[in-house]
Amino acid sequence: MLSIKKYAAIDIGSNAVRLLISNIIEEQGKPVKFKKNSLVRVPIRLGADVFINNRISEENKERMVETMLAFRLLMKSHKVVKYKACATSAMRESENGSEVVDSVLKEAGIKIDVIGGAEEAEIIAATDLNKFINPNKTYLYVDVGGGSTEFTVIRSGEKRASKSFKIGTVRLLNNQVKDGTWEKLEAWIKKHTSNYDKVRVLGSGGNINKIFKVSGKAEGKPLTYFYLTSYYKTLQSYTYEERITELELNQDRADVIIPAMRIYLSAMKWSNSKHIYVPKIGLADGIIKSIYYDTVSSITQ
Repeated sequence: MLSIKKYAAIDIGSNAVRLLISNIIEEQGKPVKFKKNSLVRVPIRLGADVFINNRISEENKERMVETMLAFRLLMKSHKVVKYKACATSAMRESENGSEVVDSVLKEAGIKIDVIGGAEEAEIIAATDLNKFINPNKTYLYVDVGGGSTEFTVIRSGEKRASKSFKIGTVRLLNNQVKDGTWEKLEAWIKKHTSNYDKVRVLGSGGNINKIFKVSGKAEGKPLTYFYLTSYYKTLQSYTYEERITELELNQDRADVIIPAMRIYLSAMKWSNSKHIYVPKIGLADGIIKSIYYDTVSSITQ
């Protein structure tokens, strides 16, 4: 007997807002399958407001409400049966974040849960990460966002350490990361990886996905530290406008991709890793899995 239903995940980040709709395919006697059906990304840069002014602007508040109204209609059209909306660092650090959450619920009918860095890391860990992990090897998982980056050390298939740092692409663009934060991150990575002979980095986030696509590498193959360093220098040699016109990057990607690469390269350097694998997973994927396995609260449509 075959059963197919749709779940939705809304990821409200510091650089963009995403709606992921996935098919949940259940067939008797077989493992459940999660198949992405639709992904919509809207570049509302909440972090640009919050990390400078500590508040979400009226313009972006209105854009959030309008976007959530559109997401609600899309979920209705797709006949989504369950959804969960999660907001991360920008919303939780904003002075008026609760006002935005209330407005979205009142005007768009979408309930938003503002989650902490530790919970974000736990939800991401619910993804298909194990498919990319060799139980005999050690990994440093790096999920780069606009406001924060989550780091997880995985050894023998198990999480050994995990921490969220306030180092993100939008925060870096606006010079809102203190030197001391970088020093703490370096110390944390070295402390938790120095005992292992060889560490492989797993990278997630829109920027590393784009870099991987540009590289032309086959799925499952890693990018080297040398390649990433070379591409980093190439990007820096172009102006913001040239990255859009000549490298064909979206305007909301053309600026954040450079600080994102700085984070990935730093993680590789401090863990003495020569390779980074790109499994193309993220918070939205983790939300879908968490809804299915009932490890988070969700809304039934």
